[in-house]
Amino acid sequence: MNKPNVLVVEDEELMRSILRQLLENEGFSVLSADSAENALQIFAAEDVAVTLTDIKMAGMDGLELLDRIKTVDEDALVIVMTAYSSVDSAISALRKGVYDYVTKPFVNEDLLKTIKNAIRTKELFNENRALRRELNQQYSFNEIIGKSASLQDIFRIVEKIADTTASVLVQGESGTGKELIAKSIHFNSRRAAKPFLAVNCGALPENLLESELFGHTKGSFTGAISDKKGLFRAADGGTLFLDEIGEMAQSLQVKLLRALQEHEVLPVGASSPVKFNARIIAATNKNLETEVAENRFREDLFYRLNVIEIALPPLRERHEDIPLLIKHFVSRTAKEQNAPEKSISPDAMQTLINYAWQGNVRELQNAIERAFLLSDEEILSENLPPKIKNDSTNQFEMRDKEGLRPTLEEMERRYILEIMKSVNDDKTDAADILGIDLSTLYRKLKKYDEV
Repeated sequence: MNKPNVLVVEDEELMRSILRQLLENEGFSVLSADSAENALQIFAAEDVAVTLTDIKMAGMDGLELLDRIKTVDEDALVIVMTAYSSVDSAISALRKGVYDYVTKPFVNEDLLKTIKNAIRTKELFNENRALRRELNQQYSFNEIIGKSASLQDIFRIVEKIADTTASVLVQGESGTGKELIAKSIHFNSRRAAKPFLAVNCGALPENLLESELFGHTKGSFTGAISDKKGLFRAADGGTLFLDEIGEMAQSLQVKLLRALQEHEVLPVGASSPVKFNARIIAATNKNLETEVAENRFREDLFYRLNVIEIALPPLRERHEDIPLLIKHFVSRTAKEQNAPEKSISPDAMQTLINYAWQGNVRELQNAIERAFLLSDEEILSENLPPKIKNDSTNQFEMRDKEGLRPTLEEMERRYILEIMKSVNDDKTDAADILGIDLSTLYRKLKKYDEV
């Protein structure tokens, strides 16, 4: 493992030498500069974990150096050294974004502790940045599986509105991926580094949901032993996802409407409102227009939330996406179980394609995970959940129009052409789903006069 670089900026040669020896003895790699100007050149050329600089130097001083370093890297960690007589300068540095300051003459252990804390902060920052990159990838549009025209239309909408501040209403049945769409919007926007917080509006009683959303003051009700920010303020700079918004009580809908109109919330027990900066994405499995017509949901709140509407189609309306989803869930389950991937038999595949999927993608995922665990080298129909396996609509067609049973070769032809249709004639995807080489697929299609 490489030693972290500490850049020491000190115009007194003796002090530079002392600091170098102290830090190298602790296992750090030391870069040194006798002026702020030289320090800037080193900072631009090297991977510096922490900069330790004196404030009082000839020419450019430590405060100006801090400003210049922050211009190069706003996340840079800088520690300043100052004499007791210039503590005011250190306080100014703190206001400018310095990590910490030490006073001269310093205690070696205190200085080393401050530098080690800064190094750990840098490591945590890098870990968080790597995690954000993973999240961005995890919730990129490519990770939402499907090639159907309806899903492609949704991708285009999400891409256009991700970096705006507009409120979004995602409507769709349970299991269609409403929260995944919300996360895709967040993690592909400039808010990606800020919090994504979610709450199920149907899972909490009205009074608890109000406190959860808007916060409360200490003593405002029994059990309120301290102030609470609430999710609107906790999501500052990020996104608040209000799931199952259609379940919210009308009395709370009024307060939510005011919060969205004024961009401020009134914590329970507080006398004055507090501003917030969070994007709002709401979701529901109900038809809110019907809810409005039947006076169960406020019309003004509906229009406030429904600036951008995204309607997710149920899985039964996009059968062409089912083979791709199956392959995705098989691969993911294999990885999670540290096991080889498995093929899926033609009859099992056809059963899954024909099923109505009332639970949508979530139900399909559960079915594949179960079948994977119960199967050997190949997933068979018998490995599927009984509800799916025994569904009367899922019988693979074993007779032709004249009532005759087709040959095995004819069954293979039908199955391959069905898979080709489901992936919009993408031969690479079809070969992957079928578990055969692309060349083998071309050969069979040529035999069927389909190329």
